[in-house]
Amino acid sequence: MGPTPAAPIKRPFEAVVQDHGATVLRVCRAVLGIHEADDAWSETFLAALKAYGELPADANVEAWLVTIAHRKCLDLLRATGRRAVPVDAPPEEPSRIGIPGDGHADILEAVGQLPPKQRQAVAYHYLAGLPYKDIAELHGGTPEAARRAAADGVRALRAALARPSMKSHPTLVPATLKGASR
Repeated sequence: MGPTPAAPIKRPFEAVVQDHGATVLRVCRAVLGIHEADDAWSETFLAALKAYGELPADANVEAWLVTIAHRKCLDLLRATGRRAVPVDAPPEEPSRIGIPGDGHADILEAVGQLPPKQRQAVAYHYLAGLPYKDIAELHGGTPEAARRAAADGVRALRAALARPSMKSHPTLVPATLKGASR
């Protein structure tokens, strides 16, 4: 009998946050918008920290985190309808630490205008890199429906970004919306 292969070793949670934090933030921003994304990001990693000990060492951590982020985003979307809208809020100060998606407000705005299924399919596939099979599991649909929602979303984004008001960044459309079919 040969030696048994060593079981995979789980990385420290801090390394998981470092490796996947930007992806989770991009997904949260695409689904919720800039203002609510920080709360969803924080809640995602708080929930992940509590459950990390039970996660198998060989699990797909990024997919697991995107699933948690998806659920936290849905929770915040539901809560938004029950909460008062603040008025006369002070303007947001831009971060100087380089937040993912910073400088592409037109793209984030266009993504925010998509219907929820398209917005989520685009965010999960093109920003988080999830295959359509995983997106279908999140939404309870089929991989084909997830692919269709993402394709419709990308078509709508290209149309929105091609409008004269969005012409200030003509190079953003191909670079940002390219993605291998998964």
